[in-house]
Amino acid sequence: MHNPNDLRSAPGLLANALKHLSGLLRAEVKLAKEELSRNLTRAGLGLACLGISLILLMIALNLMATSLVAYIAANGFSVGMASLLVGAGLALVAGCLALFGRSRLSATALVPEQAMKNLQRDIEAMKESTHV
Repeated sequence: MHNPNDLRSAPGLLANALKHLSGLLRAEVKLAKEELSRNLTRAGLGLACLGISLILLMIALNLMATSLVAYIAANGFSVGMASLLVGAGLALVAGCLALFGRSRLSATALVPEQAMKNLQRDIEAMKESTHV
């Protein structure tokens, strides 16, 4: 019969616990890597949107400057006002893209939340199992 107070089984139990802990840590590291990879992809999309917004902003500023020149040169509203409206529209789009890109680059968006929750849960489970 197996006696639960038998100290001869302690090394086997410890080895088994360490083996399970090692497997658990490997799984958590794998999860963290996958989550970081996903978050870095989001950050890449954010950087691309910021880059596009900067290009659009340069075009908008160019169009607005051209519209001002055309407005002054023509001393009328047709060509200059059309360029000014297009430039303002592009600036608005660039602003929206910049805000979207910035939200994708926030520090909280890059944190591997699921892996952190799982790791915290595992630590709590290990604490509880040692206090049996």
